[in-house]
Amino acid sequence: MRVGGSDEATHRTVETVFRMESARLIAGLARIVRDVGVAEELAQDALIAALEQWPSAGIPDNPGAWLMGTAKHRAIDALRRRRLLERKHEQLGHEALLEKTERDVVDTLDAALDDEVGDDLLRLVFTACHPVLSPEGRVALTLRMLGGLTTAEIARAYLIPEPTVAQRIVRAKRTLSEAKVPFEVPREAELVARLSSVLEVVYLVFNEGYAATAGDSWLRPALCEEALRLGRVLAALMPKEPEVHGLVALMELQASRIPARIGKDGAPILLYEQDRGRWDRLLIGRGLAALERAQELGGSRGPFALQAAIAACHARANVKEATDWPRIVAFYDALAELAGSPVVELNRAVAVGMAFGPAEGLALVDELTEEPSMARYHLLHAVRADLLVKLGRHAEARVDLERAASLTDNERERALLLDRAAALPT
Repeated sequence: MRVGGSDEATHRTVETVFRMESARLIAGLARIVRDVGVAEELAQDALIAALEQWPSAGIPDNPGAWLMGTAKHRAIDALRRRRLLERKHEQLGHEALLEKTERDVVDTLDAALDDEVGDDLLRLVFTACHPVLSPEGRVALTLRMLGGLTTAEIARAYLIPEPTVAQRIVRAKRTLSEAKVPFEVPREAELVARLSSVLEVVYLVFNEGYAATAGDSWLRPALCEEALRLGRVLAALMPKEPEVHGLVALMELQASRIPARIGKDGAPILLYEQDRGRWDRLLIGRGLAALERAQELGGSRGPFALQAAIAACHARANVKEATDWPRIVAFYDALAELAGSPVVELNRAVAVGMAFGPAEGLALVDELTEEPSMARYHLLHAVRADLLVKLGRHAEARVDLERAASLTDNERERALLLDRAAALPT
């Protein structure tokens, strides 16, 4: 049965269906045409056809199949045009062979697009997140091809100009084509390194939604939701990879706090001040289950699994006083040994301050002030201020809070830091 409706409503339906189906379309096409840029263009052609035809013809019973069928025919037409050009440059005696090759390719394409697409989606994930691309290019291409986001939506999410996003996507596709990056899941020897790049991209997307680096919103839930969706897809496609489950666990547990992270006025609420009754228990349950799966697979000491274990310590504490801070310190010790960085050390200093007293935490933070990479990291000064307040050194804390406020590009965070500085006793 086909249903009609207003052009506006039909266009919304087309866009919704395309977002749901675009990754499957692009993945299926890319395996045959061997170029994600060409595959995306073919998928976009199918979208344009739907926007042109559905308002008058009605929405098909199976919109996804309609898009796939249309994309398939466009791909076949493209292959035929390419073969026609090739034939013009071949001797007449080779024409029969070329026609047979064309038929074989078309038949292969026709069958391949009807196959299960799990492997194709996995190939698309590894291609979009290939290390040959810049981090910004990986993020933009992933959101575009796997998330189905438009260029405008990505630009709005990251508060950057739309032409900048468009350039990143074009540059990324050109780089993949010029580097002749194969459309495949990497072999076992390089799988671990390549998977690390994929997980990094997904977590970058999540983190930008969880703690926006700029703008006047503390949270961008749509980015968190998209990263969670991608993580869950990866877990389904790679069920035996422990770090995939570790990443999903981390995101589920952190996302569970989102309802409590902002007040009614949109102001940020920090972890230790949140109403834990507002934490999403369903997401906590999912996160703990994913963490258990990672541990069962032998991945309890992976970097994402360790961060998830830290988040689990918070999730299991129904009241803040029940938080097992010494255990969190132990997890940070393991994380620092495995993937140490100044940011990890700063988070460890927070845990040490909570477990063993603010003086010990402050000593660790003061060591980090010598790190060049931390010179303009606003959270270093915010953490230092918290520890100074607990030690009663309010004048010094005010200086650090004002310094932190001057270094953040997020308006909500800046206001919070300045309010805290103003509230300190003189």
